[in-house]
Amino acid sequence: MDNIIELEQILRINNFTVTCAESCTGGLIASKFTEVSGSSDIFKGSIVTYCNEIKEQELNVKKETMIEYGVVSCEVVSEMLTGVLDKFNASFAIAVSGVAGPNGGTKNKPVGTVVIGIKGINNIEDIQIYHFNGSRKEVQLEATKTALTILYSKLQNLH
Repeated sequence: MDNIIELEQILRINNFTVTCAESCTGGLIASKFTEVSGSSDIFKGSIVTYCNEIKEQELNVKKETMIEYGVVSCEVVSEMLTGVLDKFNASFAIAVSGVAGPNGGTKNKPVGTVVIGIKGINNIEDIQIYHFNGSRKEVQLEATKTALTILYSKLQNLH
C-alpha cells in the first residue's frame, strides 16, 4: 500500500475510522496514517504494546493466551484487535505482533514471522501469519505495508 492518501479517502467517504495496536512495528503503521494532514477525522489513535505486560494491561490480552500460544500468534493478535477496538471505538483495527529480529527468533517462529490482523464492521476479521525477509527495519516496513494493503483490500470489498 503505497498510497495512504487513497486509503484515507476511502475511510473518509464511508465515515469509517481506524485504530492500531502495534508491537513489532513500534508505531510505524500509526505514523503512516498521521503523515497525512487532516487524518484526525479517520484515525482515532494507536497504542504500541511492545511488552507483554502492556498488552495485558491496556488491551486485555490474557496472560494465559500469551503463554499457551506465544505472543506472536493469531490468538494474541485477535485479542489485541478486540482490545484496541474497545479502547478506541473505531470502525476498523489493525494489530501486529512479530519477530523483527535480528534476535528473538525460534525454530517455530523465526525472525521475520509477523502476525497481522484486521478487524472491523460487517464482521470483518482477517488474521494471517507472514514471513518477511531482510533486516529488522525491512521486516517492520514490510509488515506495515502489508497491514495497510490488507485494510485497503477489505475496504474495497465493502463496495
